[in-house]
Formats: sequence, C-alpha cells, structure tokens
Amino acid sequence: MSAGAPPAGGGAFYDPETASGRVGIAFKQAMVAVRRLRGRETQRAGQISYAQYGLLHGLAAACDCSARELAEQTDLSAATVAQMLEHLEAAGLVSRTRSEQDRRVVLSALTERGAELVRERQRRLEEHWGEALASFSDEQLRTAAAVLERIASVFDSLSQEDLHG
Repeated sequence: MSAGAPPAGGGAFYDPETASGRVGIAFKQAMVAVRRLRGRETQRAGQISYAQYGLLHGLAAACDCSARELAEQTDLSAATVAQMLEHLEAAGLVSRTRSEQDRRVVLSALTERGAELVRERQRRLEEHWGEALASFSDEQLRTAAAVLERIASVFDSLSQEDLHG
C-alpha cells in the first residue's frame, strides 16, 4: 500500500467512488504530507523544524510570551516548548527575559533575525498556498473550508467520546 492509500476494507470513509470517500482519502493524504514535512524539516542541518516555526510564528503574533502560553498555542508540552526555546535562543532567533511582574516566569520574544525568518517562511508558504488554490473560486474555497471545519468537529467529537465513553 502506498503512503496515503486507503487501507483494504476501509469502508465509505475511503471509497474513491463517492464524493465523501474522496474527501476522506484527500484528508488522509494531506495529513500524511504534513507528517512527511515534519520529518524532513527536523533532519535539515541549520534549519528550524516545523514545530520550532510554529513557536516562532506564535511569538510573531504576540508580544512577550511565557512557555506555558506558547505551549497552549502550539499544542505542545511546556517542557518541550522550554527546551525548544533554549535552542532558538542559542540560534539567535528568540530573546528571553524574566517577567518583572513574576520573576519565576521567563518571557520570550522574537529577535529581528527571528522575525525575518518568520516573514520569509510565511512569504514562501503564501506563495505555494496561492498557487495551489488559484484555480478555485471563492465559493469553492468557502465550501472546502466548511468541509474541513466539519471534519475537525468530527475528530473533536471522537476525542470527547474517548474521554467520556
């Protein structure tokens, strides 16, 4: 079976003969592509990982943030975020200072070099994103967004069932 191919006996979720099955297959392929991206980026010497970019992007959208706040934004543990911030600080992408209100809290902010990296990565992403979606109408894109939002709600419901069921 190739990466992203539906499993044998996958049911309606993976039936390429139905529209909903094609959405299921495309969703699975997108998830696999994101995992591949994450795997490749962590192995490129001298480059930041996908997760590190997520932290930097979070810092670009906010002022000084604590590791706890960044962990909530990026869905990572505070310990993982703290370790990543140490590496990003060593690379000159983040500056860290103690909070004046609570000396136990360390606040992180982008350096100019970090901000430039985020702008460049965002520019490249937007270029690829724009090219990929250029042939779709606004109505088609709104429909696609609604489908993805509904898929997200399905997975949120499943996770709630796992917790309560």
